[in-house]
Amino acid sequence: MPKEYNGSPKHYNQLESKRNRLTWILGVSGLCILSYVMGAWKNTGTPNQSDTYSKVDCNVGTNTGSSSSSSSSSSSSTLDFSSHHSIEINTNSGVPEFPSCDMVYSEYTPCQDPARGRKFDRNMMKYRERHCPSKEELLSCLIPAPPKYKTPFKWPQSRDYAWYDNIPHKELSIEKAIQNWIQVEGDRFRFPGGGTMFPRGADAYIDDINELIPLTTGNIRTAIDTGCGVASWGAYLLKRDIVAMSFAPRDTHEAQVQFALERGVPAMIGIMASQRLPYPARAFDMAHCSRCLIPWNQYDGMYLIEVDRVLRPGGYWILSGPPIRWKKYWTGWDRTQEDLKQEQDSIEEVAKRICWKKVIEKDDLSIWQKPKNHLECAQLKQTYKTPHICQSDNPDMAWYQNMEKCITPLPEVTSSSKVAGGELEKWPKRAFTVPPRIASGSIPSITAEKFQKDNDLWKDRMAHYKRITPIAQGRYRNMIDMNAYLGGFAASLIKFPVWVMNVVPSNSAHDTLGAIYERGFIGTYHDWCEAFSTYPRTYDLIHAAGVFGIYQDRCNINVILLEMDRILRPEGTVIFREGVELLTKIKSVTDAMKWKSNIIDHESGPFNPEKILIATKTYWTGEVKDNSN
Repeated sequence: MPKEYNGSPKHYNQLESKRNRLTWILGVSGLCILSYVMGAWKNTGTPNQSDTYSKVDCNVGTNTGSSSSSSSSSSSSTLDFSSHHSIEINTNSGVPEFPSCDMVYSEYTPCQDPARGRKFDRNMMKYRERHCPSKEELLSCLIPAPPKYKTPFKWPQSRDYAWYDNIPHKELSIEKAIQNWIQVEGDRFRFPGGGTMFPRGADAYIDDINELIPLTTGNIRTAIDTGCGVASWGAYLLKRDIVAMSFAPRDTHEAQVQFALERGVPAMIGIMASQRLPYPARAFDMAHCSRCLIPWNQYDGMYLIEVDRVLRPGGYWILSGPPIRWKKYWTGWDRTQEDLKQEQDSIEEVAKRICWKKVIEKDDLSIWQKPKNHLECAQLKQTYKTPHICQSDNPDMAWYQNMEKCITPLPEVTSSSKVAGGELEKWPKRAFTVPPRIASGSIPSITAEKFQKDNDLWKDRMAHYKRITPIAQGRYRNMIDMNAYLGGFAASLIKFPVWVMNVVPSNSAHDTLGAIYERGFIGTYHDWCEAFSTYPRTYDLIHAAGVFGIYQDRCNINVILLEMDRILRPEGTVIFREGVELLTKIKSVTDAMKWKSNIIDHESGPFNPEKILIATKTYWTGEVKDNSN
């Protein structure tokens, strides 16, 4: 048989085939490289206004009220999914137009509207509780800012000053002139730190409290101020590392909570009436009332019993104003000595029956302390039958829940020296220590390991947020986390001059708000199908992670987005975190609301199906109608 040789047809065909295959591979590779180079060259130009980071206002702001924009460099890229993804969610049909509301709605608070409230029972101040509009009454327009609205002063200057044009109400400067709540100085308000019961100022008043109970040791971190006025008490506690939840009703003292938030101080519209405060049991280390006009001795002591529910074991209640020191002030209070004495005796009796101990009464201040546990209280109930200890299964339930005239039971302990529910670390170590509610397993499926993983997760998230927003540049002060989970967002910000309202949805699968308070942060329960208890333009940044996944089957997402627009300040920022399809639909609505927004990658990279939408509310104002004709 003849030998094969190099020139044989078989060998020649194999070589030819290999050459063709190699040529094809090289050709395709060349085309790919050429396409990549052309694409890279096309995208090396200066980013225009459609790029992600120009949508975020990195300018720390001026007081001219004009819109500003700037760009910042980052490794993230703007993502466009609009032509590739769609999803049917509850938005009715299409994206509607959102015109500007009439200027009469500039300070609209939907669920605390005075006109609607007047239709309800005045007994126990029920008409000043939350009464939300029906679906047919909801506004489908954008709440306008006042015509001369300016960017608020930056913290800490905002504690003492606010622009008159942002809240054009002089009533408090006249009504409370003697108490020094607020003064008008040209084009701005000044807050001297005064109060009805602290004429020397809130700072001196707090120093007086500090002489009676320790405020600066780190043991007291969270406080609640009932009937807060313009929240000067809370404002001056902040430099002592104490954060107060201040609240007051929307009443004849026009815009007091709005003033508090304009100052950069935590506050909500709220009242002690017939329903529980929207906070969990054992939330606050300290409670305060300075002439808050709450009838503590009435309704079988129900309001003091409610304070007891939200006060931590060992927590303090501070009372100044009527009837304290009535022997000195009774003539100025325009009440009889007998009436004032009877009121104080009644308060003392209620406090004793709910097992509190009087710490001290000195000058204008009286201070009581809640027991660390209920071992002695159970014995005391053999003598004082009322109020009895509740049999309620869930003392944290506080969303549209009526107050009870019974003592909220504390978790059981084995000895009188132990703190019911667990002892807390001192601030700031408290912020990153496993909360007792998690350590004890009282929150189903939330473990210490999950808590630590959430802390680690937020290190990465905040590093990403600092790249894509001016969150670390002093641009923001008031923040709200619409779905706070364990409070990781707030914890990741403790080194910055900001505060966070941590919201746990009332229908959440896990009630984690108590654990958030144990970490030393504040927050509230809320249903985002309804309006939040605040004035328009009171938050600089809104964090919304997984919110629309929770609510898309419960209410129209346009309603939630319009509410976000209402409470967000002009040029404020929203950070959405959802799946890309849902974010695309949200973006189509925010575009119709005059927001500038873009979808960017998750902090873990482009392969994560969750994306981030950064949106900025544009600056615009309402117009004053010409009534000359």
